[in-house]
Amino acid sequence: MKIIVDAFGGDNAPQEILLGCAQAMDELGIDIVLTGDRARLEAAAREMGLSDQLSRMEIIQCGEVLTMEDDPMSVIREKTDSSMAVGLRALAEGRGDAFASAGNSGALVVGATTIVKRIRGVKRVSFAPILPKKQGFFMLNDGGANVDCRPEMLLQFGLMGAEYMKKVMGVENPRVGLANVGTESHKGDDLRQSAYKLLSNFPGINFVGNVEPREIPNDACDVVVADGFTGNMLVKMYEGVALTLFDLIKDVFKKNLKNKVAAGMVYGDMKALKKQVDYNEYGGAPIMGATKPVFKIHGSAKAATVKNALRLTRDYTQSGFTEEIGRILKEKSAE
Repeated sequence: MKIIVDAFGGDNAPQEILLGCAQAMDELGIDIVLTGDRARLEAAAREMGLSDQLSRMEIIQCGEVLTMEDDPMSVIREKTDSSMAVGLRALAEGRGDAFASAGNSGALVVGATTIVKRIRGVKRVSFAPILPKKQGFFMLNDGGANVDCRPEMLLQFGLMGAEYMKKVMGVENPRVGLANVGTESHKGDDLRQSAYKLLSNFPGINFVGNVEPREIPNDACDVVVADGFTGNMLVKMYEGVALTLFDLIKDVFKKNLKNKVAAGMVYGDMKALKKQVDYNEYGGAPIMGATKPVFKIHGSAKAATVKNALRLTRDYTQSGFTEEIGRILKEKSAE
């Protein structure tokens, strides 16, 4: 399998991207195609002692970098020679099996829609991060790609999320819930009420009804459906609370000698807990609904996170997810 990687996307590119790709190539049995400036990649590889690994990766030369500050539309306008745009075109042309980038999320969504294209019948592609919960993990779909949504879009987010959790994450009969202000079926605005009816009546979706945000970390469901505005707020609050909580715990353990001794006694358990609730363990988020696998790596990703993202990208590609979604939507449209 050949995965195309944006070598200059993200806060720690290209060094951490290179290192993560080298680890993924050695441990996951995948081939890597990098998009970016060859001279800069070779210089970074020499500095990090990765020249041998880089020699085993294909490089597609391009001269621009699309930054986090750039307008998302620049991927198809001003910066068509950026490492992201070139990588997306290479995927569309069949030069690789999947594309992964830690770069500008909005631009990646635009590129997945306009360059790679949507699966026939999919209303909008979506950003679907995998996040930790009390036991295991869940998917939030949409996590920020579509601020304004229609009820049928939320239905598709639930459908795609459930299929991904089954085929890629190995969750049998995933439970799908609709993020709302209350659990009763009549709660929420017109969008939520209409989406509730569609999700309730769609065959094959294990819809468990509305879920309140406070219950999401406590295993309320396996797929949380939301419009992109609500989903993005949930993701950022979720990440912020987790980071703040661990900082507070750290302050308690540093408070005095007694607490420092106690910290030493539970160090292993605390380390395991931090790993359990660290969203970096899942690498990032698939861009769902594109005709070929596109994966968003966390923007601040270090090498280990890049490797984890490429593992999920590999599994995503091997799962047959895009074909299955196309088949389901085709059957539905024929009814």
